Parts: sequence; C-alpha cells; structure tokens
Amino acid sequence: MTSGTEVLVTGIGASTPLGGDAASTWEGMLAGRSGVTPIAADWAASLPVRIAAQLAVEPSEVLDRVRLRRLDRVEAVALIAAHEAWADAGLGDPTTGERAVDPERLAVTVGTGIGGAQTLLNQDDILEASGARKVSPHTVPMLMPNGAAAWVGLDLGAKAGVHSPSSACATSGEAIALGLDLIRAGRADVVVAGGTEAVISPLPIAGFAAMRAMSTRNDDPERASRPFDKARDGFVLGEGAGILILERAEHARARGAKVYARLAGAGITSDGYDIVQPDPEGRGSTRAIVAALRDAGLAPTDIAHVNAHATSTPVGDMAEIVALRRAVGNHPVVTSTKSMHGHLLGAAGAVESIATILAVHHGVVPPTINLDDPDDQLDLDVAAHKARHMEIPAALNNSFGFGGHNAVLAFTRA
Repeated sequence: MTSGTEVLVTGIGASTPLGGDAASTWEGMLAGRSGVTPIAADWAASLPVRIAAQLAVEPSEVLDRVRLRRLDRVEAVALIAAHEAWADAGLGDPTTGERAVDPERLAVTVGTGIGGAQTLLNQDDILEASGARKVSPHTVPMLMPNGAAAWVGLDLGAKAGVHSPSSACATSGEAIALGLDLIRAGRADVVVAGGTEAVISPLPIAGFAAMRAMSTRNDDPERASRPFDKARDGFVLGEGAGILILERAEHARARGAKVYARLAGAGITSDGYDIVQPDPEGRGSTRAIVAALRDAGLAPTDIAHVNAHATSTPVGDMAEIVALRRAVGNHPVVTSTKSMHGHLLGAAGAVESIATILAVHHGVVPPTINLDDPDDQLDLDVAAHKARHMEIPAALNNSFGFGGHNAVLAFTRA
C-alpha cells in the first residue's frame, strides 16, 4: 500500500436509466431490470441504432426549470447525483454554512468523457438558422468539459481543488482514483468523486454506429446489452451520473459518519496499442488490476467479486476475461451491470463503483442479464440472470476506455 491513510466511502448518489437515485438504481440492478428502451424522438427514426438506456427520472423533475436553462444535461445530472451523495454522507447544508467539512479541505473530481455535446450541437443549429445574436450567453459554461465538476464545486463550496478528468470510458474510474490520491497526499479530507454523461443525441449515436460499436437490436431493446453472450453485437449507449463521497477515515470517524466500504487502492495504466481497440491479450488491463491489488495490499485470492467493464462488444469482453484470469484467477464471481443500465461512458466507472460498493456492503452480487448462451471462452463464474448472495470482503471495479485507458479500483469492507 502506498499510504497509511485510510479512505472510506461515506456517501453515494446516482441518477441512471434504472432509477433517479442510488437506492432505486440498486433495486433495479438486484431485480435484473433492463433500462434500455426505444428512443421516441423523431430524429432517431433515420438512424441505424434507435435504442438507448435513457434516464429513468428527467432532471426537470428534480431541478428548478430556471436553473436548468443554464445547465447542459450532463451538468444537471451530475448535480443531482452530487446533492444526493452529499446529503447521504450527512455533510450538512452548504447553503447555510452548516457543514461537517472545512471548505478548504473539500475537493471535487468529477469527469465526463464527452461533456456538453448537446449544448454544442443545439447552439450550432441556432447559429446556422438564426445567427450569432440568438446564441445563448450560457453556451460556453454549458459545453465546457469541466462544467459539471465546476458546478458541483460551486454548489458545495469546494476550495481544495476542482478537477475534471477525461479518459473516455475510464473517466470516472480515474476521477475516483484521483480522489484517493488527493486524500492520501493530505490535500483534502473529503472528495466528491465520480462521473457524468448525457449524449443520447443523433451525432454521437451515428458516430458510434458507424464504428459498428453499438447493438442494432432495435426490435428487442431490453435484450440488446448482453455481455459475455455469443450473440452480443455491441454496447447500448446510456446516460446518467454516479458520485461517491470519499473521506479520510479519521475525519469520518470523528463526526460519526456511516461507512459503506473502504476504497483500498487503485491501478491506472495505458495499453499503448490502438485508439479504439483494446489489446486482445489484455496486457494493459492486467497490469492495472495487479497495480490496484498491490496498492490496496491485497492478494488475488482476497478478491471475491469483480464488477467487469464488459460492454457487450465482441472483442472487449473476452480481452477482459483473459486479463482477469491472468491477474486474479478463476475464483471471483463476475458481473456486468451494463447488461441493465447500458454503457454510461464517462459515468460508467462511478455508477459501477456504487454497485461494487453496495455489493461489498450488503453481500450480494447483482446479476448479468441476457447471458443466455455464454461465449466459449468464458471460463469464469458469472452471476447470470439472478443476484447472488455471498460474502464479499474485497471486490474490484474495472473501467477501460478508448485510447487504451485502464482504471481499476479495489474496495473492501470497512
């Protein structure tokens, strides 16, 4: 372990295709419910992919409409998740000054893989149709990639630094790892860490579809995301946000905070292989897993469960299995919650970290749905179709992204 500083998870928040908060998202996971639905918007009719995992609760049902006019969807959903996590951690009301953390000891690490793309595209349409005078004065703060992190920092009064990693689908895994580093380095007592994404719109879908990265199972959306299955044909685009409250153990104990789990370690590597394809031998992800175990002071035999990155792509799923077998062995129970909530890109690692944390906390692995005909190379134990109750002293969450980014987080019982 690189530091004697213990870092605990004391709050969680989420808004996902399975629910408008962490509790309903977790309930949906345990029930094996799919959040994938047809896209009802007219613009989807001409696209080769017409399904997505859309938010279960619209931001307009949670945030004031006047405020929403100044926020891109990616920023709004981040704020919703952050407010929930902050309240869940019992850190007080930052608007009144009643808080349980010094603002100068509070940091934010909230990333996004793509950022305010909907604002960029919408305002460009306005510019072309009506001219520059009609472009919103809020355009730049709404489209800038650090906007979500900045708004979270402003709302909560964070003054120890606001950071916005962007590493494709490994983004929020890296954001959480950065939060761990900030606390270990003594730069913060509390870090609001996670990720957000909301780009279900024509251009991103058309772009991913052109790469043949997405499922085209338009007539059977609930069964479209099928990690590890022979019939998998690509991922399903999702939207949402996940936020963790990371806290120095001494700080948490001094205020009597409830604790979900311990963030024991992290491993970050890069493949150096291809801009979109993972190393088929899983060498970079293997090194990330080994690094996370070493950082956490854990042996491979300590890991009982892995929440896999497994997006439901033909190449990626089996490359990860190769890496897990090599780095950990064949004993952990594996799952991919993307089978239910789709691929949330920059928010994936945070939402899946929440699933991993709750699996450790409650002793139950959420299922991988739609695994009807396992790939011939799948020789690890996957919790297919139904949740599995078991002791989970330690677990891993894997996040891998375009560009060869690999981020692995290790969680243990506190």
